[in-house]
Amino acid sequence: MLLCGIAWGAVYWFRESKRDGRVALIYAAGLAGAFAGAKLAFLLAEGWLHFHDPDRWLVWLSGKSIMGALPGGWLGVEIAKKSLGYRETTGDRFAMLMPVPLILGRIGCLSAGCCSGISCSFGRWPSVCVEIGFQGVALVSLWWMRRQKVQVGQHFHLYLMAYGLFRFGHEFLRATPKPFHGLSGYQLIGLVTAVAAGVAYRRRNAASLASRGEPA
Repeated sequence: MLLCGIAWGAVYWFRESKRDGRVALIYAAGLAGAFAGAKLAFLLAEGWLHFHDPDRWLVWLSGKSIMGALPGGWLGVEIAKKSLGYRETTGDRFAMLMPVPLILGRIGCLSAGCCSGISCSFGRWPSVCVEIGFQGVALVSLWWMRRQKVQVGQHFHLYLMAYGLFRFGHEFLRATPKPFHGLSGYQLIGLVTAVAAGVAYRRRNAASLASRGEPA
């Protein structure tokens, strides 16, 4: 499912690279940043808790988190765009493509039996299915905004804010370690991601108003 998600994005971005060869490099940088962020987020959120486990290397090598992949990929794209002098906005296209590979990844979670929810009165909280539902709603919302040309240039920022806040709240119902005064590392990463995306949203909005001669 991971490879299917990568292929989904690669097909689109490499087709776009026929128009500008820098696009393929930007996608590659985003992918590298996503993998690095996914690993770093896992290690900071819960990987360190396995330090004394006999199979810690297996846990450290296999663990990853989409909550780290999103800001990591965002950072990778921004660094690549600045290095290559690419000034076009890519966030709306990234945002529109994002929910599909995440849905595929969560289907993989269902198959592997990981990322489960806490025990509730009716059984186990369906955390993976709820996340798939969130991504489905996000996909429809992003498609509508793209069709109606609503919040042009801000879709990825809006998506990051929405997902970061969603994960902060939903994490209370997920069976993940919460060693930070009752919070998990993923909640803290989600909150920081949402705040950073909010700052980026405001900056782009102010720049857009300034370019039109309107007060911010």
